[in-house]
Amino acid sequence: MRVSVFTEPHRGASYDDQLRFARRVEETGYEGFFRADHYRAMGDEPGLPGPTDAWLTLAALARETSRIRLGTLVTSATFRLPGPLAVMVAQVDQMSGGRVELGIGAGWYEREHTAYGIPFPAVGERFDRLAEQLEIVTGLWRTPPGETYTFKGEYHQLVDAPALPKPVQRPGPPVIVGGRGPRRTPELAARYADEFNMPFKSVTETAAAYRRVREVSERIGRADSGRAPLVLSAGVVVAIGRTDAEAQRRAAPLHVKSALPPEDPVVGSPAQLVDRLGEFAAIGAGRVHLRLIDFDDLDHLELIAAEVLPQLDGAR
Repeated sequence: MRVSVFTEPHRGASYDDQLRFARRVEETGYEGFFRADHYRAMGDEPGLPGPTDAWLTLAALARETSRIRLGTLVTSATFRLPGPLAVMVAQVDQMSGGRVELGIGAGWYEREHTAYGIPFPAVGERFDRLAEQLEIVTGLWRTPPGETYTFKGEYHQLVDAPALPKPVQRPGPPVIVGGRGPRRTPELAARYADEFNMPFKSVTETAAAYRRVREVSERIGRADSGRAPLVLSAGVVVAIGRTDAEAQRRAAPLHVKSALPPEDPVVGSPAQLVDRLGEFAAIGAGRVHLRLIDFDDLDHLELIAAEVLPQLDGAR
């Protein structure tokens, strides 16, 4: 089981907070540091000191870390045009020595779009734009050096793009597509992604999502095209403690009113988290992204590293 840490800086975290946390993630043996791509908090809290841009942050962390994987869960396709996004991610991949992953989704939080003047089309159009964005980004990365890339879609047109710069990872950084949607999400994941992620739901709901994406992969002949099977991953909200009181203290932010849909957190002991991760492994998950809320709570990070990671086969 590969284990990364997922963070939400829009709740309130400076770049320095994220740097300190990411360095500790690396030092304590996790595989990666992933962050959300949002421009405002989900509840009524202001999220001080304010938002930090995901890809600016990851570019800086690429130069301040040496081993951990770095990525987004997930970049919103509404925030950036696909051509510049491909350039941006490829550059950060170069800056990291080939450690970047692109998690990408259609975008869903309307409030942050209206707050910062970002267009927010209807859900069908957002998914159509995401499909084009996935085709363009991966197409640019796959284009052989010296050749150009042209694309004509409903929302985006590229003419003789030089398809540069090239990322270190070839044909490109791993692409993660995930979500709870029963139709468009599995289709896009099977066609374009390297990893399918089910975020923060129960083992039963996650197993159903895995079945859907496996069925689509078989229908479109993913294996016949020579592509590797999708990595199946799960997002897990955690509040772990040495005592019940400590776990409940860490779980307190989970009870604050938020725009996020209902989640299935693990609140309790390290042993309970080990058991839950075993349940995810049993349904096919090869990777988990543990969502930790408090950037100042390095002890939470260290407790899981000391008491949980050693019990997971394959964890770094």
